Amino acid sequence: MENPTREEIGKILKSSKKIAIVGLSDNPMRTSYQIGEALQAAGYDIIPVNPTVSEVLGVKAVPTLKDLPGPVDIINVFRRSEHLPDVARDAEKVDAKVFWAQQGLINEEAYEIASGAGMTVIMDRCIKVEHALTK
Repeated sequence: MENPTREEIGKILKSSKKIAIVGLSDNPMRTSYQIGEALQAAGYDIIPVNPTVSEVLGVKAVPTLKDLPGPVDIINVFRRSEHLPDVARDAEKVDAKVFWAQQGLINEEAYEIASGAGMTVIMDRCIKVEHALTK
């Protein structure tokens, strides 16, 4: 398992517009909320993917990746590492270019599933930090 180079990650972030955020919380104290807010402020269209909330940051949430209204550029995941294979299996069924597991999240099985489905896989990297580094 190997992440793309920082340069490749920069190109991904510059060319991406729509990000589905799995596990996005509506609690402003949670990291997922803060990162979702930062991505939205940076101009990305975000889609909260969380069955326990109706909307986050003014955007209607969908319960699962299968409920996405259309293709997304990045699936950004805020779920514990042991849940990543299930999220990757769901991600296989949608039109997405990148499967991104947040900092601290690594799972070899999820990597194999997502990369096998043709997605670029990034793990154990914070999308907000990477975005700041590519400006």
